[in-house]
Amino acid sequence: MNDIIKNIEAEQLKETVPEFGVGDTVKVYAIIKEGEKERIQVFEGTVIKRQGGSVRETFTVRKTSNGVGVEKTWPLHSPHVDKVEVVRKGKVRRAKLNYLRKRVGKAAKVKEIVR
Repeated sequence: MNDIIKNIEAEQLKETVPEFGVGDTVKVYAIIKEGEKERIQVFEGTVIKRQGGSVRETFTVRKTSNGVGVEKTWPLHSPHVDKVEVVRKGKVRRAKLNYLRKRVGKAAKVKEIVR
């Protein structure tokens, strides 16, 4: 890759990236702009996948809202993501939890790692 692109990407990396993995329940604090105002909106759900690397790394969070599954994909190093807070750690044996999309209720739960 070109050195110029590497330098630009290095500037955009966040210094502190929270440690979380697939299966964890997280709260994503997103900065929402509405006209001139800015506010923080919290999106809480289960991480179903992480992909990419460096600046291009993304993670997808899934939650159920009013009986409807909602997924959002967030760039990890985006300036619109204020912070990611881990609520609980999940115990999973896969890198991508796409099977959760077909499950409803208790079957869509991920076991918690007890410490």
